[in-house]
Order: sequence, then C-alpha cells, then structure tokens
Amino acid sequence: MNKYIKVLLIATLVIASSCSDDFLTIYPTASQEAGGEATEGAILANLGSCYQILLFDSYADYNFNSILLMSDLRSDDIFKGGGDAGDQGQLYRLSQLDATPEELPAGLWNIYYSGISRCNNAILACENAIGVSEEKVAQYSAEAHFLRAYYTHLLWKFWGNIPYFTADLEAPYMAEQYTADAVYAEIISDLEFAIEGDKLPMKTTPQNDGRATKAAAMMLKARVVMYQNDQSKYAEVLSDMAKIINSNQFRLVDFDYIWTRDGEFSEESIFEANHLPEGRDWGAAWTGYGTNLPTFISPNDLNGADLLSGSDEFKGGWGFGPVREQTVQIFEEGDIRLPYSINYFEEGTYVARFQNTGYFMAKYAARTDYNEAPYTQDLNYENNVRIFRYAEALLNAAELMAMHGVAPIEGLSAQACLDEVRNRAGLGSIAPTPENIKLERRREFVGEGMRFWDLVRWGDTSVLSENLPEYSSVRTWEPYKKYLPIPQSEIDRTEGEFKLQQNEGYN
Repeated sequence: MNKYIKVLLIATLVIASSCSDDFLTIYPTASQEAGGEATEGAILANLGSCYQILLFDSYADYNFNSILLMSDLRSDDIFKGGGDAGDQGQLYRLSQLDATPEELPAGLWNIYYSGISRCNNAILACENAIGVSEEKVAQYSAEAHFLRAYYTHLLWKFWGNIPYFTADLEAPYMAEQYTADAVYAEIISDLEFAIEGDKLPMKTTPQNDGRATKAAAMMLKARVVMYQNDQSKYAEVLSDMAKIINSNQFRLVDFDYIWTRDGEFSEESIFEANHLPEGRDWGAAWTGYGTNLPTFISPNDLNGADLLSGSDEFKGGWGFGPVREQTVQIFEEGDIRLPYSINYFEEGTYVARFQNTGYFMAKYAARTDYNEAPYTQDLNYENNVRIFRYAEALLNAAELMAMHGVAPIEGLSAQACLDEVRNRAGLGSIAPTPENIKLERRREFVGEGMRFWDLVRWGDTSVLSENLPEYSSVRTWEPYKKYLPIPQSEIDRTEGEFKLQQNEGYN
C-alpha cells in the first residue's frame, strides 16, 4: 500500500537517513542547528524521520528487534526457538530471564534513542516554523510529541531508569539518567500535549493512514498509566476509552480479516506501522520499509498446510518463537481466534528446530503473496504491525471498571465491553471477573507483545518461574528482572556527571 507515511519518508532521506555511533546523536539540518527558521517542507522531513523509526521494528542496526517478539519472549506464551540456544543467543538469555549487560537485545536501545532524537528535531522545527498555519504546526508538533512518547515508553518498559533529553545534545552527547518514575512523568506530559484540544483527529482519513491520532495517543496513555499502576489517572483513562468507544469511528471486524493485506487500516485499527515489501537489505542497517518478523517466526522449510486453519497460504522461515502448548489450551472450544492466532503444522511438513512444539504464531506469519521485493525477501514482508486495536480499548475499559473499581461512565459497563470482544470470537457471555478479563486479554492478544507486560503490572509473575528441561527452559523470576540490564557498551561511553548507573540486580 502506497500510504501517506511512505510519501513522507521520501523527504526523510534528504536529512535523516543514517545514525551515528553515539546513541544520543542525530544531526539536524544546518538551519535548525543554528536555531533557524523551518519551512513546512523542513518540518515534514523531520516528521518523516520520526515515523521511519516505526519501520525499524524487526531489523535495524544489524539486529533483529521485533518489539512484539522481544516483549513476548519473557512471557509464558512462547519459547525462543531458532536453530539452537546459541542462535541469536541474546534472545535465548532474554527468554530465560538471564540477560547480562553484555548479552541482551541492545538494538532496541539504539533504535528508540534515535527515535527520541528525531522527534526532538521535529518539535524544534515546529517551534521555528515560518509560513505554516498555526493549525498545521499544532498538528505536526502533536504527532512528534506522540511519537516521542511512544519511543520513550518502550525504553522505559525495557530499562526503566534511562537517560532522557528533549533537545539536541552537545558533544560528548550525554544526558542525565532519569528514574523510571521521572521518565513516566515525561511520557505523560507528551501524551497530554498530544491529546489536549483538537490538534489531532480522533481517526485519520484513508489518505492519511499511518499518521498519529488522538485515539492513538489515548491508547498509549492507557498502556503507560496501567503499567505504572497510577490509580490517580485511572478515571482519566476510562474517560479516554469512553471517548474512543462512543465516537463510533471504530468497530470490531472479523478476526481473520485483521491480519490480511485487505485488513490493514481496518475499522478496528487505531494505529499501525505501514510496512511495504521493498528497500531493506542486509548491508544497510537503517533503510527500507519491509519487515523481517514473518520470516523470523515461521517454521523452517515449510512444505504443507497448517492444521488449525487448513490453509496452504503460509511460507517457511527460521522457526523462532514457537508457541507453547499451554497457550493453545487457553482457548475455549469454538473460539474463532485460535486458528488465526496460532498455526499447527504436522510433523514432516517442516524442519523442526530448537524448542519445537509444532505451534507457531499466525498473525504475522509469512504468507505466499505478501512479499514482492526484488531482493532480500527475508527482510521485506509487507505485514503491517498492528500497534493499537479497538479490542484493547474495550478490554481496558472492562478492566478499569471491574478490576480497579473505576465508576462506569457514558453508558459503559464492564459486562458489555467484555461481551463485545467475546461475541466477535463466537463465544457466549461470562462474568467480568478479574480472572475472566485477564484470560480474555491473553486470548485476544497472543503474539502481539502484551502478555509479559500484563503479568508484570498485575503482579502475576510467579508463572514466569519454570523448570522445563525438555524445552531447555529453566528460569526464575525476581522482581528486579522487570528491567533489563543497561548495555555495558553504553555505560562505558559515559563519564562524569552523566555516568550511567546499572539497574539494580545486575552489578
């Protein structure tokens, strides 16, 4: 799909096509460097560079970095898989809750700090705008603030106590390390700026699919507030969910439709990254539009149909992220989400690899006609990453009312919100108890990078400790493992008042 974001990214190549070795460094245009004036074209070029970071979700900085996979690997839904324990060994350590400062998915650090730098430049350009209407400047600035909050929240969830900065840094490009609570406050500030007033529409028009919206900012605020367990803002978040639900601009669609090409930017979509089958290559660490995730999570040397959906539309891949058998068992009989969330391939139709279960994630699976790249097809699938869906708004609302005691508003009820999600799944009504709401979230979002963060915020982390030698998975949860160790390479390049301090438990 030749959507708005691709057009915007073409301008990006002029000023922001590379990243330096310093993780906090992105060089602005000369005029901005001097605090000069910025035309609308300069603002859009900077804004395009901010959106480009969304497309680095699966492969950038010579690392495999899918935020969905990196999130789910620490959960109880999937294993690491791949060739053996040493194949992408940093991911195996992540899955074993045993990451070290030297061995962890450090690519995420570089990618999202690049995103923060680019957003800072876009915000600066908006502040120095000339010849641009106030309405447009407000919109562009709100988009940049939303994206800065999105990239910051990922660093915050993975690392907690991180360097944070809102302006260009001078040599030696170091920034103050904030506490996790201070970072949370900055994220909320950016999101409140994006949500306030009418800077952003609730939903985009089709020609602007992929751009930030007020609904997307509200959804991110919900994730951040609920992860922080900030009860003081629960009523605000429920009000936001009510606005999204009562806007009548979103609705649930057939579950199988969501994950197809035609289902991109569907009526259920609130925000998604627009991947296109072109431009990414092994030797270019920061280019292109495609995604590697489908190759990464599909079974090796596949030559047959999967048994859950009965489809032969899927292609083979590298066999990472096999789904655990217990994950399949959480689905009730007749739940139509199962065959579109998890694939099962019969023995002999693919080459079994490390931690094989026969089950693989289906939502982003490699499909036969979803890759027309003329080269490096493994990196260039077109499957959009669905970041926020309307189903999450419904389940957020149900949780806030039924689990956290927030008073129902604007005609909402926990029962109705839960029923709507279950009805789409072909299931009957059940009581909106904490147990049922938690289980429904797990079923709905398998493979979407939600489960680990939900377990942490609910305090249900005991399930993460396990002794499964038959699957080479023996791990123990400790509270400090909520955060990863800060990469040693980043600690080593800081000094003086900006010397990074390692997270607790990793010294």
